[in-house]
Amino acid sequence: MSMNNQGRPTGTGTSGFASTSGSSLLPNEPLLFEIGDTQHSGVDLPDATIDDAFLGGFKRKSPLDLAGLTEPEAMRHYVRLSRLNYSIDSGMYPLGSCTMKHNPRLNEKMARLPGFADIHPLQPVSTVGGALELMNELAHWLMTLTNTAAVALTPKAGAHGEMCGMMAIRAAHAAYGQEHRTVVLVPDSAHGTNPATAAFLGYTVKSIPANANGTVDAAAVKAALGPDVAALMLTNPNTCGLFEPEIIEIAAAVHEAGAYFYCDGANFNAIMGVVRPGDLGIDAMHINLHKTFSTPHGGGGPGAGPVVLSKALAPFAPVPFVKQGEGHLTLAEHPEGEHLGRITAFNGQMGMYVRALTYMLSHGGDGLAQAAKDAVLNANYVKARLSAEFTAPFADEPCMHEALFDDHFLEGTGVTTLDFAKAMIDEGFHPMTMYFPLVVHGAMLIEPTESESRQTLDHFCDVMLELAADAKAGNAARFTAAPTRAPRRRLDETRAARQPRLTWQRPEDLPRAAE
Repeated sequence: MSMNNQGRPTGTGTSGFASTSGSSLLPNEPLLFEIGDTQHSGVDLPDATIDDAFLGGFKRKSPLDLAGLTEPEAMRHYVRLSRLNYSIDSGMYPLGSCTMKHNPRLNEKMARLPGFADIHPLQPVSTVGGALELMNELAHWLMTLTNTAAVALTPKAGAHGEMCGMMAIRAAHAAYGQEHRTVVLVPDSAHGTNPATAAFLGYTVKSIPANANGTVDAAAVKAALGPDVAALMLTNPNTCGLFEPEIIEIAAAVHEAGAYFYCDGANFNAIMGVVRPGDLGIDAMHINLHKTFSTPHGGGGPGAGPVVLSKALAPFAPVPFVKQGEGHLTLAEHPEGEHLGRITAFNGQMGMYVRALTYMLSHGGDGLAQAAKDAVLNANYVKARLSAEFTAPFADEPCMHEALFDDHFLEGTGVTTLDFAKAMIDEGFHPMTMYFPLVVHGAMLIEPTESESRQTLDHFCDVMLELAADAKAGNAARFTAAPTRAPRRRLDETRAARQPRLTWQRPEDLPRAAE
């Protein structure tokens, strides 16, 4: 039995786990201010007298109002809060398009080595030779995996990487007298950051519709190309979880029209070590180290979105970047020729570099390829198991890293995609991505990644199938009321966004523990 056996057993499915669960989450945890009181302190501090002049007129005019807690009280409060979190260490993330994969502890051990963890971006370059060597090694393998000519390590995440790549494209057009190219082509199925990035840089965005198979037609791209087109921004594998079959033909057409091909690399996890995007004709692509190469993601840590560049765009890479000096590595800090200059203050996320390179070296080229193949296998396994009850918009196509379903199987049940996702919380699972991609109505996007075992996938599928069967059986109340077992019930998200309460006000009379 897994340590992550979520909830109470009510019968078992093929996995041996409970086919339905029901998480016994902790009750709501009060704030520190509601646990302690301001009249006492957990430590003894001497009275201090500070002259007003010392504080420059900034002496407090009201009490500090900090709650006094003992060390056990403070520790238990934060431990209880941590137990309310859902994390990759406590359960599976079926969260398509965000690749919440396991972060091996070896990565963390390496990132905490003093020579990496304790350095400062303002240190003299001569004192960080090991860090430069690691950055150079990481850059080498990123270019090797993608068959590209240059890489910019500094972008902080995917959207920042997109901006970097598109800025390189804009700089290239400017250098060659092509400033009249002001249009960027973006498929309807693209990540939202693609059109946002293009618009932010002053481009006009022109949409390319998806075809009936969920992919982009080369003919549609060719029809949209013209002397005013600067670039195409295409995701591959795309947001429907499908590999673009005409990508080489599309790239050739884009180049023939004098434009550049930007590839959104958010889904590189599905093809790393198997397909080199440079072989497909891409000119620029960001790689999310905080997704593909298992470094902490979102609230777990800062992102990193290096951008690989083709030979055509390599001269326009931003600084700083590692280069070979006189017998040693150094940083190119100042732009030369057509370089973009600096797009961020410092050199990037060192901790993310260490974790990503550790992941690469511990797996090797064959291991990275196996991870990609396993990610695709797991997604297709989930798709095959759920197809009996769920409806897939592209059922005849094998998926890549994520299985996409729509809400047609819920028609007539009174249950929506959102209701279904909320019911998953009661069953101990983080919901899948909802309503994305927009080209599919009521989309449910499930990405298990390579990290999950068949036992875990079977448990997840058993629960999903039981939920689908219950919805079709007419038990809509189970879904519309969900979640009922979480610390918080369903929130009014619209009101929360329009009328946010950004400060906590102490009630006049806090309830006592015995009340």
